[in-house]
Amino acid sequence: MPRNHSAEEGLWMRTSPGKDVESGRRVTMMMNSAGDGLLSASSDSSAAGGHGSDSLRGKQGARLSLLGKPLIYSAQSGRRNVRYRRLQNYLYNVLERPRAWAFIYHAFVFILVFSCLILSVFSTIPAHQDTSSYSLLILEFVMIVVFGLEYIIRIWSAGCCCRYRGWQGRLRFARKPFCVIDIIVLIASVAVVSAGSQGNIFATSVLRSLRFLQILRMVRMDRRGGTWKLLGSVVYAHSKELVTAWYIGFLVLIFSSFLVYLVENKINNEFATYADALWWGTITLTTIGYGDKTPKTWTGRMLSAGFALLGISFFALPAGILGSGFALKVQEQHRQKHFEKRRNPAAYLIQVLFKFLFINLALTKSPCFRNLVTKIKLYT
Repeated sequence: MPRNHSAEEGLWMRTSPGKDVESGRRVTMMMNSAGDGLLSASSDSSAAGGHGSDSLRGKQGARLSLLGKPLIYSAQSGRRNVRYRRLQNYLYNVLERPRAWAFIYHAFVFILVFSCLILSVFSTIPAHQDTSSYSLLILEFVMIVVFGLEYIIRIWSAGCCCRYRGWQGRLRFARKPFCVIDIIVLIASVAVVSAGSQGNIFATSVLRSLRFLQILRMVRMDRRGGTWKLLGSVVYAHSKELVTAWYIGFLVLIFSSFLVYLVENKINNEFATYADALWWGTITLTTIGYGDKTPKTWTGRMLSAGFALLGISFFALPAGILGSGFALKVQEQHRQKHFEKRRNPAAYLIQVLFKFLFINLALTKSPCFRNLVTKIKLYT
């Protein structure tokens, strides 16, 4: 396979009949501070050399695309390509990896979602249903426009990543969980707005179900999944302790419910079945205490008091385990950030030290340096 070098374009490339292999391009050309762009032709060389560049291209042959068609590049198209990639990368960072003032947009989106949630709550109250439903319809239309444009920009800007380039890469990006949630919410919003424009807001149970799907907008606020990753890491790190606490708590629950059921079954109609006793045990041991079922015999009350003191300790134990796990994880993250801040200065210091030792070793082996040191000793 021949290797060609274009003096005007300043890049190496391999060509074969009907193919254009772009792996040899110099990526650094894209970040040229002079703004020459990628694959730009030099007008100065063509003006000075006359037909030199044309003859060079004639010897090398025209560059071919994947379809076998010649590719024509110019300085203007190169600059446009650089601006295109830069805009794509910028929008991807704003939407997927927000920093600095980019949080203003995400705060605006959160206010829209939270306002929609509040209006959805008020729309179920008869006294505020008419006003809130009309305001909610307008807000839904605004959110469809905003989220629709955002979804399109997300899919387009994902092309700045190598794994998401091309239509297959875009499809891979669209299959991400949060992108699936976005498209589901968009479809639900369009269905609700189209029905609401005809005066049928929340008229059927189907529309109410679609309205419930819009609550998923609150989930999309954490697109990076940092909250769920932190929770998963804490649960995984303390999985043995949590399983032990839940297992003992479950045993206390079934034994206490069964004993109270045996004592209260024939006297108290509230414990007619073992399912009623399990419901009572769950509400009692989790310290909720609805009061809809209570033992009436002294034996049942004594059993309830004893198992409540025993069971509440195991049912409340997972909360303490998770709390301590979260605290340790946050300390670890702060420690990691502090380590990353000190890593670059430490690496620079090590590099300077090695340079100093290398220069010192080289000087000590030099004859000129030895003579200089000897003369200094004689004069001193």
